[in-house]
Amino acid sequence: MLNITKKVENTSLTIGLSGKLDTVTSPQLETEIKESINGITLLTFDLAELEYVSSAGLRVLLSAQKIMNTQGKMVVKNVAEAVKDIFDVTGFSDILTIE
Repeated sequence: MLNITKKVENTSLTIGLSGKLDTVTSPQLETEIKESINGITLLTFDLAELEYVSSAGLRVLLSAQKIMNTQGKMVVKNVAEAVKDIFDVTGFSDILTIE
C-alpha cells in the first residue's frame, strides 16, 4: 500500500510517500505526477515514511527526474536507510539529488 500526499506552493510541488512503492503502487504515483507536474519548477519527494522501493518505483522516479531536467529541478529528501541502500546499490544515488 502507498499513501501519497501533495502540497503545491506557486511552482513548487512536494510529494510525500509512505508505505511501499512497488509494481502494484507505482502506476498510482505515475498518474499523480503526470496530473500535477505541469508548470512545476521544483519537485520534491519526501520519502521519510517510504519503507520500500522496487525497480518499478525507481522507474517512476527516473521518469519524473527526466521531466524535471527539462523544466526545473527535482530533489529527494528524508530518505530512510533501507531506501537509501536501494538507491546506492542501483546507482540512483548518483542520478538523483538527495538531501
